[in-house]
Amino acid sequence: MTLARAHLVPHQSPGIYHCVQRCVRRAFLCGEDTYTGQSFEHRKAWVEKRILHLANAFGVSLWGFAVMSNHLHVVIELQPDAVNAWSDEKVARRWVSVFPAKTEADCRLKELAILAETARLAKCRVRLGSLSWFMRCLAEPIARMANAEDHCSGRFWQGRFKSQALLNERALLAAMAYVDLNPIRAGLSESLHDSQHTSIQQRIHSARTNPAQLMQPLKPLAGLMLGTLALTGWEYTELVDWTGRQMRPNKHAIAKSIPSALKHLGYSHQHWTVQVKAIGSGYFRVIGSVQQMQEKAQHMNQRWLQGIGLARKLEQV
Repeated sequence: MTLARAHLVPHQSPGIYHCVQRCVRRAFLCGEDTYTGQSFEHRKAWVEKRILHLANAFGVSLWGFAVMSNHLHVVIELQPDAVNAWSDEKVARRWVSVFPAKTEADCRLKELAILAETARLAKCRVRLGSLSWFMRCLAEPIARMANAEDHCSGRFWQGRFKSQALLNERALLAAMAYVDLNPIRAGLSESLHDSQHTSIQQRIHSARTNPAQLMQPLKPLAGLMLGTLALTGWEYTELVDWTGRQMRPNKHAIAKSIPSALKHLGYSHQHWTVQVKAIGSGYFRVIGSVQQMQEKAQHMNQRWLQGIGLARKLEQV
């Protein structure tokens, strides 16, 4: 049953979400279309660049992303309180960066026009903290570019993106690992280093430039750097690499190589693998502890949420 987005993502409230946007009409976002033989691999760069740009414009923290052949994933934390603390000038500047004019002079004129209208400025402030507007500003420009390249018109994306609320740090880390492992699960890459256009590849490349960050608490990839996670960059990379080996039948990690990070998360290695796989099918709208999911169900006026039974089993470690 379709659920109004506002029930899952309360207006002007902080939260962390795993979002998936898929294509329609046999459209290929990137990769090679086996139906036509045409390659759209270059479109991955469009999407990755747009995700990172929007993360640095909106009031969000970007924790993960992956660009696949006909869909994309983002793991994003909304920070509307931070947006509300921005100056009017900062709001106008960031909004214009999302929809820039052709010249710097015209961009400045757009900023001044926004600052001159109180209602318009307030609307821009709200939108810069909105999940729906982030996804809209991501999808629409890519659709226009792809349609122009395909010499066609009409929908490029499905009408609604799917979103899952991540209610605790364990849910966030599992969603991040699930997203980062998409190319490996799909057989498109053999290692994290080769997982093109993913957040884990970005983290690995960044660590090569600044190795010290591997020993620091894990931070968002882009956007607002307002929080860290319990794992270090090295522990997260090791955990994702190990998890990927468990999820491919021809690559198993031996017992002694089980990451120590699992102790921080309070998972056995078997339960962790189940949790990561369940991001795609075991849960639906909400991921968290049993109590958190039950409370969220009440707030959503739902009697039950898919995944509560699974969460209960995973808590019995």
